[in-house]
Parts: sequence; C-alpha cells; structure tokens
Amino acid sequence: MPSSKTTSVASPRRARATGRVTLADVAQAAGVSPITVSRALRGERAVAPELCERVQAAATALGYVPDPAARALASSRSSHVAVLIPKLSNTLFVELLDAVQISLVPAGYQTLIGVTHYDAAEEEAVLRSFLAHRPAGLIVTGHDRSPAAAALIEGSGVPCVHVMEIEAEPGSYSVGFSQRAAGRAITQHLLDSGRRHVAYVAAQLDPRTLERGEGYVDALVQAGLADRVTKVLIAEPSSMALGGALLERVLREAPETDAIFFCNDDLAQGALLAALRLGVAVPGRVAVVGFNDLPGSDQMVPTLTTVATPRREIGVQAAQMLMKLMRGQPVETPNLDLGFQVVRRASA
Repeated sequence: MPSSKTTSVASPRRARATGRVTLADVAQAAGVSPITVSRALRGERAVAPELCERVQAAATALGYVPDPAARALASSRSSHVAVLIPKLSNTLFVELLDAVQISLVPAGYQTLIGVTHYDAAEEEAVLRSFLAHRPAGLIVTGHDRSPAAAALIEGSGVPCVHVMEIEAEPGSYSVGFSQRAAGRAITQHLLDSGRRHVAYVAAQLDPRTLERGEGYVDALVQAGLADRVTKVLIAEPSSMALGGALLERVLREAPETDAIFFCNDDLAQGALLAALRLGVAVPGRVAVVGFNDLPGSDQMVPTLTTVATPRREIGVQAAQMLMKLMRGQPVETPNLDLGFQVVRRASA
C-alpha cells in the first residue's frame, strides 16, 4: 500500500494583539529560525528542500502574507512598481495599464495603481503614500506636475519613466509621442481636404489636450489662416453627451465652421450621433475628426477620422525601460518617440 507523507505544523501563540500572522509565527510553527523562513520563502537555494517544504506548509496553514513594506526596508528593494494615471474610466489608460501589467508580472513585479483625477494635490498625496513603501520604480503620466510632486519624485531616488509624452531634458526617461505634432497633423489633413474654417473643441484641458490645441494653431498659422483660429475650451470632463452639445454650440455660434477637430474620440463620437439626430450632413456640412482612435470609432456613422495613438506599445516599452533602470542597466533611447498615425475614414 503506497505511503503518504504529511507535514505537521505546530500552532503558534498569537504574537500581537492585532492578530496578524508574522514571520516569527511561521518560524515558531515550522520549528526554524525567522531568517530561515525569510530565505525559504524567497526561494534561496541555500535552504534545504525539506525545510522549504516545512516553512511553506506553515505559512499556508497560518495564512501568512509577507509584508512588502518590511521586506523593502530590510533589503532596500521592492517588488512593486507604482503607476500613476489620471483616470481609470478612460479606455486609453486602461489599455496602457494592462500592457504595463502584462510586461512587469513575468519579471516578478506587481503594480500599485494610483489615480490622480487630473488634480495636482491628489497626485502629491498619492506619491507620498506610495513612496513611503519604497517602490522599485515609478511610471507617471506626462511631465507637467506641481513643484512639490516633482521634488518628491526627484528626492526619492526611485527610477521613473514618464508616459504619453516625450521629453528631451537630460536625465529624464519617457515613452510617448509629440501631442503637438499629432494635433498639427490631423489639422493639416482637414486643410488638405479643402476646409478653411476649422474649429478646435476640447474638454478636460489637461496638458496633453492643450498641446494638441497648440498643434492645431501651428497648422492654421502655417497655412496663413491665423485669423481663423477658433477654440472652444471646456474644463469639465470629456464625454459623448458633451460632444453632442458642443457640436450644436459651434454650429450655432460660428456657422461658417466647416470642420471640427475634437480633442478626444468620445467628444467626436457624441458629435456624430448628434449630427445624425439633427440632420447635419457629415462630412458634407461639417467634417469631424477626433483623437486616440478609441473603440467604436470605426463603427460610427460615418466612421470617424482620428489619430491612432500607440498606448499599448507605450505601456510595454515604458515597463521594459523601467526594468532596465531598476536593474542598473543602460537605456539606449531615454526618450522614446513611438509616433502616431492619422487614420482617414469617412467623417473627414
């Protein structure tokens, strides 16, 4: 009859009033020293297989969860990467996060996700909280932040990669593309198609949105149309409902407008739905373009002309760049420009 091997685990006394299981509790249950437990759980080869088995059985039976902060303090290293994004409801950042996660996890890293809601004070608070845990690295959105937030990043000594924008400043690391150049390119497409009264409509008004607007102005100035710059800038969050309302506003207040560049696809999608409802011909009466090529843009009626941005590739490349920095390896291209693509469809 085959024999089975079992590992017994002694029940430890509660070490602390909180009831949290500690490394010492696991050591007591397994009948070994705390340092042996630490080495066994890290998978060090110097620990005998039978001891590793005993320690793992004790940890499992007690429900022990390692304290990452304590481990980071003890080793000056961490397995966590803090990622700060403006919003979780934005598909763009969800795709970027997914790419970062897929790249980091196989290398033994986990992500701490912080949402700043485009608020400087909130970003400072998130940074203070995360940096207290000594993360191995940081990924942050863009370069525009408060002096206090910039000082927190600089003073932490934690490797940091900026995403969605590129920055040629010495000592910086970034993965993204030129928002200004992309805004200029999509506006130039409208001008090349014969449009001469182009409006730029934007919401949220984060730094990247404003840079796209600067690119819009660049294109009009270069075409000799500086006197026809028309901007509608709304600070409230971007949405499809807002896009529909802004289409109506532009056509009412500036009826000569023959093309509208919306700063984001959700605004442009809402504008196309409003145009269908109101009987406004697109692109006959007014051409409509967006930005980011979000899901659904290729299914609109008419299909939406937009700028495709490489957010998944940005996430992958940012994670790979950060891993090199965390390992002390050289980075060949500190500020990596992944470019963009104007996607020409039926709306313009």
